[in-house]
Amino acid sequence: MSAAVVFALNPLNTMAEEVTQEELDTDGNVEEIKIVGMRQNRVSQGATGLSLEISETPQSISVVSQEQIQKFAANSINDALKLAPGIAVEEWETNRTNYTARGYEIKNTQIDGVGLPNNWGIVTGAIDSYGYEKIEVIRGANGLLTGVGNASGTINYVRKRPKNENTGEVSVSAGSYNFMRAQADVSVVLTDDDKWAGRFVAAVEDKESYLNGLENDRQFIYAVVDGQISDYATIAAGYSYQDANTDGNTWGGLVFNYDDGSQAEWDTSDSTTQEWTYWDTTIEQAFVELNYIFANSWQLQASYNKRNSTEDDKLFYAYGAINKDTGLGLQGWPGRFGGKLESDLVELKLRGVADMFGLDHEFNLGASAAKSTDVLHQYAFDSATTPALGPTPAFPYALDAIPEPEWGDKFVYSEIDQTLFRFYGSAKISFTENLFTVVGFNAIAYERSGNNSGAEIDNDESEISPYAALTYAITDDVRTYISYSDVYQPQEQYSIDRQFLAPTKGENYETGVKIELFDDRLLFTAAYFIAEQNNLAAYGGTDENFQYWYYGVDVESKGVELELVGKVTDDLNVSIGYAKIDVEDMQGNDANTWAPRDSVNFSVDYTLLSTLTLGLGGRWQSEVSNVDYNVSQGSYLLLNGFVQWQITEALSAKANINNITDEKYITSLHTIGYYAAPANGSVTVSYSF
Repeated sequence: MSAAVVFALNPLNTMAEEVTQEELDTDGNVEEIKIVGMRQNRVSQGATGLSLEISETPQSISVVSQEQIQKFAANSINDALKLAPGIAVEEWETNRTNYTARGYEIKNTQIDGVGLPNNWGIVTGAIDSYGYEKIEVIRGANGLLTGVGNASGTINYVRKRPKNENTGEVSVSAGSYNFMRAQADVSVVLTDDDKWAGRFVAAVEDKESYLNGLENDRQFIYAVVDGQISDYATIAAGYSYQDANTDGNTWGGLVFNYDDGSQAEWDTSDSTTQEWTYWDTTIEQAFVELNYIFANSWQLQASYNKRNSTEDDKLFYAYGAINKDTGLGLQGWPGRFGGKLESDLVELKLRGVADMFGLDHEFNLGASAAKSTDVLHQYAFDSATTPALGPTPAFPYALDAIPEPEWGDKFVYSEIDQTLFRFYGSAKISFTENLFTVVGFNAIAYERSGNNSGAEIDNDESEISPYAALTYAITDDVRTYISYSDVYQPQEQYSIDRQFLAPTKGENYETGVKIELFDDRLLFTAAYFIAEQNNLAAYGGTDENFQYWYYGVDVESKGVELELVGKVTDDLNVSIGYAKIDVEDMQGNDANTWAPRDSVNFSVDYTLLSTLTLGLGGRWQSEVSNVDYNVSQGSYLLLNGFVQWQITEALSAKANINNITDEKYITSLHTIGYYAAPANGSVTVSYSF
């Protein structure tokens, strides 16, 4: 079979193929084949930009499938990532979250394998998960993925794409705290020759909360069309829109400090918010992707991604130390903001396979340009006549205890432009059938300009990062690997003199083994890593203008990750992950103590008699602390479960219970959060067609 056919049949590239023309040589062998109907079935290009299976990739990778998301009713990205081994979801406000791995913040993301501009890792608002086929988490240094990155990892969101058949589903849900949700996902073949298809996804959600005063609603739509424009070329285009509105949100978390130095404890429902607060966001995303396969099997991909987001909010922040007897001691700080972030990214990449010395070798070469503009406005208020600025009533106070300020004119609080140019390449070079190396490089030029709260920004940086790995197949089912990568990450934190900290740099080493079990139904992964980061931002305090400032520290993270995922039998699915880390500064002192040193994520489901499925999932983590805030959180076990009944082939019903044991714990000690939701549940009815 020709090289073109081998490449076209790779699951990375095709979903359906149809032979339309054959030319036979004198021996009767196929010499030329045209491929049609090759609309793409998107799978990740992993950690290298190469079409490696997860079992071949010299890095730790976990996948959260849409099936898992639906089973455990993980309707937001936050809830979906709680299913991923080795990932901590740090919900430090009701509307802002950080994701962490291996003791560091995850700073960078991808969509469909395309590295997005640096967004500093903070996720604002609850982002709906229904538009994604799966979410991949690649742990470890990620320079080859996004151009910049630290030793934590990269999150790759894989969009849903049209299917090759007319199919769909609708479902409705209701649950605790007046939770209501409806969603639909429909895929339609648009032409008789199956060359064009479309998919439409929509979700509407409304709910109150266990937190006093908090309410959320969210509307999400996503539409995508793809098709074949020639025998060798496909095109896809999509658009998504989310409108999320929050009332009674927090700005910062609870205050857990008594003025005598002890740690306070509150009711799970307590919040520092006021009834006049809100935080509304919109997110628009659009993309166009063109793929062309040459006659020699090489593939060229050109893509354009655009992302706009807006925010409008009125906020109230409470800080200080509380007197245990009186409840007094907090100070209030109101704020009203409006902002818009615009991001554009263009990428061109070429990859293919070459036969040399009787072995296949794969190559990947690409270039991208990304630009973003982030403008944030603030509204003035009269500090002399604003009760919200200054001492608060005794905590916990009522939702109407503090009046809303009379807001004045708006002014520019910050305006920052960022540009990232990237040139990269990687190659899989086979020495034997069982031994290959992955080598690569990543060169970037990074510019940042503008101002932030009066501080001028003029920041140009560049870096070239190498990557190297070796993978050896001991048997058909057992592979070992070792890898090395540079660490390079520009930072958004300011020093005490209001200048950006220099980039954090370092090195990342990883070695591991991947074992396929039970005829490739299960994959076991064990990895050991060491990551050094120099000049990593550490909290220093606040200056006279109440601005946070930071200083650089040298930190080393090392640890072990174990994961078992797949099907034990046709009816039993398992996903179990364990991570043990040790994070220290160069003096040997514990660092980043907000990161649990031991954690376990798991989900198991079993189908009885083909109609009843029982599932249990959850997370256990060891105790954590934050020395900057003098707050600690003991170890805890969180359990979630579901029961699903397949009533007919098309109709099903499902009941979910979250926090089955009603565990009380703080959502984040990365930046101090609030108490997580107590036991709650929902019921969902779904119809497929």
